[in-house]
Amino acid sequence: MGELEELNLVDSFSEFKDFKNIDRETMMSILEDVFRGLLTRKYGTDENCDVIINIDKGDLEVWRNREIVADEDLEDPSLEISYSDAIKIEPDFEIGEEVSEEVKLADFGRRAIMSLRQNLIARIIDLENDGIYSKYKDRVGTIVTGEVYQIWKRETLIIDDDGNELVLPKSEQIPSDYFKKGDTIRAIVLKVEMVNNNPAIVLSRTSPVFLEKLFEVEVPEVYDGLISIKKIIREPGERAKVAVESYDDRIDPVGACVGMKGSRIHGIVRELGNENIDVINFTANTSLFISRSLSPAKITSIKIHEEENRADVFLHPDQVSLAIGKGGYNIKLAGKLTGYEIDVYRDVNDVDSEDVGIEEFADEIEGWILDELKGIGCDTAKSVLELSVADLVKRTDLEEETVQEVQNILKAEFE
Repeated sequence: MGELEELNLVDSFSEFKDFKNIDRETMMSILEDVFRGLLTRKYGTDENCDVIINIDKGDLEVWRNREIVADEDLEDPSLEISYSDAIKIEPDFEIGEEVSEEVKLADFGRRAIMSLRQNLIARIIDLENDGIYSKYKDRVGTIVTGEVYQIWKRETLIIDDDGNELVLPKSEQIPSDYFKKGDTIRAIVLKVEMVNNNPAIVLSRTSPVFLEKLFEVEVPEVYDGLISIKKIIREPGERAKVAVESYDDRIDPVGACVGMKGSRIHGIVRELGNENIDVINFTANTSLFISRSLSPAKITSIKIHEEENRADVFLHPDQVSLAIGKGGYNIKLAGKLTGYEIDVYRDVNDVDSEDVGIEEFADEIEGWILDELKGIGCDTAKSVLELSVADLVKRTDLEEETVQEVQNILKAEFE
């Protein structure tokens, strides 16, 4: 039995050697502490015992030291040994000398050893978990790199350099993200929680903070604080708008973030699955900020309704679709960035004299349908007819049948 239990503990040692977040001294002191508890339960005290642990070899020695006393003077068997017992160990022992005996694990009994092993594992796992928890608690909002270990439907398991498990939920992945086992990926630490006494480290690639940290990595001026990122709005994988400001008049914040021929921003765009990134110069001037936020569209004029937090933006006809952007993301993100609801109109001076405002068709087309069309910048008959049915269906909440009907009514006007 003894050999079996010895082996059992040696196995435990090899497990403990693999714990990454616990330093050698802490590991030794936990092992010694647990063994001393066992000795105290068996002998009443551990103060006359030496516990020698070698983690690397996975072995352990326990020595019990007792003073030799005359048989009639024996008072405390845990600290003393009678002369007659001592000479059985070695015939030339004398009274007053110290006997060191090795305590074998088998002497403790099977149940004691099993409980010792469980106690040991529980103590070390708790400490390991506390180590991982505190390590990552301090890293919330920072970028980590890890290797894809397993891919499930709802989440992907990532392993960091120390072998810790991190989770990247599907909801925190960019729609175009496609991972294979063994891929190296970057993400930010979104949150760290304790779930059933185990640390759960959740990562994100869709958070605006991830984009902000990528700018810190790629743009030294952002990292050094010379350029400040005022606000980031993202539609992950599609488009992002970043408002930047420089504390030094000699630095052009947009130029520094984009880099020579786009060298700096290119790395970020690639990391985010070709997400379009518009870097905009921040300004406290509302009209100018709205105008810049609708980039790349060029604006003719803006009318702001402060009390309604709304802005009417007028553009040349060829700029309207640019302002709205593919899938309407440009205007949507500009609104979130500036905090204003933005309505786009064709500049009245540029409207084709033969064109007709869509309000003229109010008796034939329902009001909510007209509002849908105006919401995507189509406020004249020709502007609606310029777009394909598929494009209109994609951009609005209208059915294909409805769009077709609307276009037929408008076409009739010009026939």
